Amino acid sequence: MSRAQATTAIPEREQWTGQFGFIMAAVGSAIGLGNIWRFPGVAYESGGGAFLIPYLVALLTAGIPILFLDYAIGHRFRGSAPLALRRLGGKLGEGIGWFQVTIAALIALYYAGVLAWAGSYFVFSFGEQWGDDPTAFFTGEYLQASDGAATPITFDFVPGVLIPLVLMWVVTLVILGAGVVKGVQRANVIIIPLLVVAFGVLVVRALFLPGAAEGLNAFFTPDFAALADPAVWVAAYGQIFFSLSVAFGIMITYASYRKRRSNLTGAGLVVAFGNSSFEILAGIGVFSTIGFFAFQQGIEIDQLEGLSGVGLAFMTFPAIVSEMPGGGWAGALFFGTLTLAGLTSLISILEVVIAAIRDKFGLSRGQAVGAIGVLAVISIVLLGTTSGLIALDTIDQWTNNVGIVASAIVMTIIVIWVKRKGGELSRHLSAVSTFRVGGLWVFFTGLLAPVVLVYMLVAKIMDLVSNGYGGYATWYLGVAGWGSIVLAVIAAIVLPLVTWRRDPDAFEAWPSNAQLHGKGARR
Repeated sequence: MSRAQATTAIPEREQWTGQFGFIMAAVGSAIGLGNIWRFPGVAYESGGGAFLIPYLVALLTAGIPILFLDYAIGHRFRGSAPLALRRLGGKLGEGIGWFQVTIAALIALYYAGVLAWAGSYFVFSFGEQWGDDPTAFFTGEYLQASDGAATPITFDFVPGVLIPLVLMWVVTLVILGAGVVKGVQRANVIIIPLLVVAFGVLVVRALFLPGAAEGLNAFFTPDFAALADPAVWVAAYGQIFFSLSVAFGIMITYASYRKRRSNLTGAGLVVAFGNSSFEILAGIGVFSTIGFFAFQQGIEIDQLEGLSGVGLAFMTFPAIVSEMPGGGWAGALFFGTLTLAGLTSLISILEVVIAAIRDKFGLSRGQAVGAIGVLAVISIVLLGTTSGLIALDTIDQWTNNVGIVASAIVMTIIVIWVKRKGGELSRHLSAVSTFRVGGLWVFFTGLLAPVVLVYMLVAKIMDLVSNGYGGYATWYLGVAGWGSIVLAVIAAIVLPLVTWRRDPDAFEAWPSNAQLHGKGARR
């Protein structure tokens, strides 16, 4: 098929202005809530300083290889997750693409809720409005959370949550509606430097608090005996996997907006190590403040609770702020950075959905953004009520620990083993990049990473089936938890049967290495 025919069939894709814009967007996607509230707790519970060993191994053998895989698929086949994987692997590939899109849509539903909470707490920080009991304030006065065991679903709206939730959706949709360059790229170019500077200031302040040294000792002191525990290694792979935004369509979509001459692996290394550096910075800041809190309480750090996740952000940290000299501005910095980090990640998650429905149904960007307004309505109904915390907790557990892991396993098997595209993608990465990949990359991507991920997935499913989750009713876990996975599977089966608005195969793969660097090569 000629290039003219291909251009007629598929309009030219939007493109980043260059390497810097792409890196800022990719870093913005990778740096999110998990970097700030998940990594420090996981590291502390998994051997402290010794955890950095399996963490680095996981980064090199699974995180970066699968990140490169996403980049190669998106760039070579120039499409959203369903379109690129359709071009690579037919309807089978398209199915896993729609599975990823559905998982991204489900994550967006609750991610916006956390942004609303963080935005509210940014305002609360100036007067330390959580009072003397931040835990009771968060679950009681602010969320007005229902009893998860008795009433897991309610339609009692909470104005204090509903209003910031609506505002977060409006801001996000406006940025997405502006386009890849004027919206997504511009937002990340502004937000990421601001985020790093603000969080850096917060970390420096934390380092000078009484007890900070004890906190850092707890965080970094190595427990090498922990390295003999398989669970520690699984935790390392899990943290790397979840924090890099791989295997649920984001990096495939972002790579599809890159120009022909794009240094994919070089940018990937910057993104991967930049993300990990921020995680370590977050660990330093969080545990410096936790050391101060333990010092103020006159107890050991291991006696504290709520050192990760929602508990750390909205219960423990406000209590710490109340003890700090000038704590209000420190709280504002913390919740401001939490909001910014979450916003850039939410933008990337929703771009997966927008790109997919644009490619499939031939919609304009404005029409696609309008269509995902449905997600905003569902999110507001789920997270704006007294049962919002329960919905968030449940959907997050299944989409992250079952959905994304399953997606990565199936995608790597289809690409490397079923369609035998490992060599082609390896050559493509090497042709456009300064850092070349080869057989070792194919081995990590197609064998080592899937084996570790299968172990993680089986262990998690067995745990959820045997023990349930959070004390919630079995029927509710079936609807909100397992139902989320079933919905993604249905999308993977049904949507490939829907006719494409434009011919998905009307494209030409990027040229070979010789053509790319020859005199006739054009962008």
